[in-house]
Amino acid sequence: MNNDAEKRIMLALQRRRLLRWRIGAVLSFIFAFGVLVLPTSIKHKSTISTPHIARITIDGIIGDNVSLQERAIYHAAKDESVTGLLVIVNSPGGAVTGGERLHNAIERFASKKPVAVSMGGLGASAAYMLSAPAQHIVAMPSTLTGSIGVILERYDFSPLLGRLGVSNGSIISGDMKNQTDPSVALSPGGRDMLQGIVHDLFDQFVTMVAQGRHMTVEKVKSLADGRPYTGRQALALGLVDELGTEKNARDWLKHRLNITSATYPVCDIAKKENARKFFGIPYKAVIGTFLGESAARRFEMASTIDTLDGPVAILSW
Repeated sequence: MNNDAEKRIMLALQRRRLLRWRIGAVLSFIFAFGVLVLPTSIKHKSTISTPHIARITIDGIIGDNVSLQERAIYHAAKDESVTGLLVIVNSPGGAVTGGERLHNAIERFASKKPVAVSMGGLGASAAYMLSAPAQHIVAMPSTLTGSIGVILERYDFSPLLGRLGVSNGSIISGDMKNQTDPSVALSPGGRDMLQGIVHDLFDQFVTMVAQGRHMTVEKVKSLADGRPYTGRQALALGLVDELGTEKNARDWLKHRLNITSATYPVCDIAKKENARKFFGIPYKAVIGTFLGESAARRFEMASTIDTLDGPVAILSW
């Protein structure tokens, strides 16, 4: 093969590679636009009017913005066709405020109708907080739950900035105003202030668990050093009521409601019916296909982690 022919072949291959890269870049842009910009269609209410159990799923890291789930639970509480609530939990926890809002919504529902929780692999910290008001909590023997506690992360980058010749010259109105700023060294007074916030949030968490699980505050505090428990350990400690799966939680609800029908309907609420899509395919499925399921889960969690800018109740794992 002469040199001219080889050059033409190499040029054709380079053009083909360049075309592939350009197509990939365009598709990536369209995909990112679809994920980050295009709206998501949400179903807040049950789609049937006959008596049924409402089911809501709480999975992944819990952010501050839980309005979708919160509204769905409130709607279900007022819906006369909803006879009970089944909460599916698989979460390490998250924002204290998000957990508190869901706790309050479930507590309000439980004051009118029965609630059962089914925990998957995780039902810890803020996820346990929201589960506490339920009349019945089911966990797998291997579920990690509990982890009752609060953490407020506060990094100190001031030594590093000092070595770079950068100093913080902020003008503040009071000594505590900049104590959450990682570019400023934490003073003893600032540490005491932040510790006081954590203690107060912890006391609120303990009270929620004590009320929901019908325990004394002292009993809850003896279990609340932040450690997680397996489902089997949690059962022995009174933090959950039964070991099993979602079926056990459904069966408990049906027994509580005196339902004998094997086909009694369960309807999902707070469901994203038309999730953000890429050419009609849910973005999570696209990422999972090309990068694997673990990448898809990390991508989904990333958008939630951005909301965790304050105290959190989360199991670090």
